[in-house]
Amino acid sequence: MNYILFDDYSRNHLLPLTFTRPVAELRVGITTLREKWEKLLKAKTTTLTEPYLQLKYPLKKAKDTVLINASVLPTPALVARILKLEPDQALVSDLKTVARRMDLQKLEFSAESDDETCTKIFLEEPCQKIEYPWDIFAMNGEAIEADFAQAVKRQKSQKPDASNLIIGKGKLFIHHDAKVFGATINTSTGPVYIGKGAEVMEGAMIRGPFALCENSTVKMGAKIYGPTTIGPHCKVGGELNNVVIFGYTNKAHDGFIGNSVIGEWCNIGADTNSSNLKNTYDQVRVWSYPNQTFVATGKQFCGLIMGDHSKCGINTMFNTGTVVGVSANIFGSGYQRQFIPSFAWGGTAGFKPYNIDKAQLVASRVYKRRDISYTDADKKIMAYLKELTDSGKPF
Repeated sequence: MNYILFDDYSRNHLLPLTFTRPVAELRVGITTLREKWEKLLKAKTTTLTEPYLQLKYPLKKAKDTVLINASVLPTPALVARILKLEPDQALVSDLKTVARRMDLQKLEFSAESDDETCTKIFLEEPCQKIEYPWDIFAMNGEAIEADFAQAVKRQKSQKPDASNLIIGKGKLFIHHDAKVFGATINTSTGPVYIGKGAEVMEGAMIRGPFALCENSTVKMGAKIYGPTTIGPHCKVGGELNNVVIFGYTNKAHDGFIGNSVIGEWCNIGADTNSSNLKNTYDQVRVWSYPNQTFVATGKQFCGLIMGDHSKCGINTMFNTGTVVGVSANIFGSGYQRQFIPSFAWGGTAGFKPYNIDKAQLVASRVYKRRDISYTDADKKIMAYLKELTDSGKPF
């Protein structure tokens, strides 16, 4: 069977996080959405996404294909229903396609299409779905809990070193190749997962639910409140509360970030702080790319949403519900504006366009530091996004 994870209308609402990746590559809980689906399906998947992203995330077509909505969080029960689909049948929840079995060699597929030849099977139970950036941190606690059992399978654990203070009798996994010394870990509020090659330095204080993914580091004296996920190859310090960091990002110094989602290849300068609550206690409004205006989140707590490759200088101050695009470089005293577009260079004194050649050079340098190749596909994606930004089009 050929499995494809497709982007639906949610993709545009999830910008800027989906400028550089399909929805399937978003991380929530311990793993990405793709990794969750592949573990439960016990099969590899490919992606149906925007044409410019297909360069990096190719699509495999086949006669017998099951298309699955990438923004839906899988469960064993849902996967069991999908595996029972017959050709030309679709699972539908709230009038939205969850999965569909079809011959993709003969037919074109659109997430918004209503093919009358397809037999619809309506799901009575609602599906959890990532539709907006704030859903990622809001659903992170449940996702860590759901991912825990799958994440620790076939991995060798170690007993906590005697130098650590372990509070509670909840789920705790420390990979045998991780280093955790002199830390305080509270599992009474949720599971704690410490992945392969990860390190928790002395004096760090962690409350679950919490996931520290492969080769990431929690620095000395850090204060981390769950539900928080630190993706692979990250360094974090200071104070974090209900934050999801996708990977290859550093927030290594003091400063507070809460109720936020930070993309890959970002760098947060020392003593950067992000407000996550308005003084009026009103619900937070954030910039919407498809609406081209600020929209209500329905959340009282919402901090920073930052796209890949963006960076900020020391002592940067972000307002409640700030959205930062891809490859922005932010600095200067005072509160920054609540929406900073991609490839913006500057801060409170004003912004100028970030030169694409310089942006590409910096990106290639940070990839090289991690022994990762900055490919032609990566370059083309960045160049496309720069042209899109310069054109003034929202997406």
